[in-house]
This record gives sequence, C-alpha cells and structure tokens, in this order.
Amino acid sequence: MQFNLTDSKNKTFVLPVNPKEVSIDSATADSTVSVVKLGQINLVGDEKIRSIEVSSTLPVKTADVHYLSVSKPYKNGQTYVDKLTKIYKSKKQVRLVVTKTKISFKGIMSEFKYGMEDGNADEFTFTFKLTEYKPHKAKKIKTSKKKKKKVAKKGKSRSKPPKKIGRGSKVIVNGRLHANSVGSGPGATERNATRKISLIAKGAKYPYHVTTLSGGARGWVSKSAVKAV
Repeated sequence: MQFNLTDSKNKTFVLPVNPKEVSIDSATADSTVSVVKLGQINLVGDEKIRSIEVSSTLPVKTADVHYLSVSKPYKNGQTYVDKLTKIYKSKKQVRLVVTKTKISFKGIMSEFKYGMEDGNADEFTFTFKLTEYKPHKAKKIKTSKKKKKKVAKKGKSRSKPPKKIGRGSKVIVNGRLHANSVGSGPGATERNATRKISLIAKGAKYPYHVTTLSGGARGWVSKSAVKAV
C-alpha cells in the first residue's frame, strides 16, 4: 500500500512512510428543533464538505532507515517537507490516492503542520488536511439600464417670428410721414417714435397710418418704416 500525492501540475510523489492514521470526515448539516407535544426532532440537512486528515513521519535521512514504503525515496525528509509546503501554499487542488483501497480524494490542502517530537532529531512528524473543493462561481444577472433622455444640443437659438401688425398695434416708427397712402405731401421724419396703427391700406405704397398713443394723427408710412413692439 502506498500514499500517492498528485499536485495541480500532475506531478506525483509517494510518501516514504505509510501514515499511522488516516481519517475521512463526512457529515450532514443537521439541525435540531423543538416541536410542541413532540419534543426535539432532527432535521436532516445537506451533506457538508468532506475532508481527509493524514499524519505520519519523514526520516531526516532516508538512507538510514529500512521501513520505507517506496523503493526510491528522496535522499532527505526536508525535500518532502518542501513539497508539502509548496502544495499547501499553492491553494490548488491535489489528489491523494491510497493504493489497494478505494480512497481517491481530491481537495485543497487547508492545513499543514510539521516538526519534531520527543527530542527525536532523526525524523519529522507532520499532519495535513485535504478539504473537498466544490467549484462555484457567481452568476451574473443582467439589469436593464435606464435609457438616458436625449438632450438637444445647444445651438443657435431660433429668432422669434415677427409680430403681426394690425389696427391698434403699437409700433416703433423710423421713416418719413406722408399725407396719404399714395405718398403725397411728404412731411416730417419719425425716429424711434412709439406710435399706434390706426388705419391700414393693403397694397398701398405707404400702407400704415400712425397716430400718437393718445390718438393724435401723424401720417402714412411705408411698411419698412414700422416695427411691432
């Protein structure tokens, strides 16, 4: 019977001395509850993560002993300690196979300790624990993103449409006054004068008759001479 350890790179080595003890720990996550008029009952849960613990010795000088389980061991026990330490620090899965048995256990080396006991400087003692690893990963859930409202880009502001001019409209007048809509009797020139449209002669050369705000007649002016307020 041999104890073979295979690391994550598929490299295998054999423990030079068969362990005194090997124990596999299996259990279920049960819970106990109290029920009225029935007392405590056991609720059987799912199986917990399994583990296996191995304890043994490593001769400091393998050439000096004759109870090895392997024909070609490493020359010293420190090499085995280094290999076990490397597996422990890698945090990667390793497989333990015990020949002539059905034991084939794959897991992470979650614990490893070694040293010397009883003042014996000829061998190391060690214990390691492999804990079953169940692959898992978080599931990504897609969430719908809120669509951003499109904001119109700022550009040149549109000019406001000109106000319609009709009878009673208040206007600014810049132009010469005339006696009638035909243009007879040109008179004074208005400059930035605030006036009111009193009459409109459509199609005439001077279509707008303007007055003061109080109603005093001023005269007829061209279309280009007025601007609505």
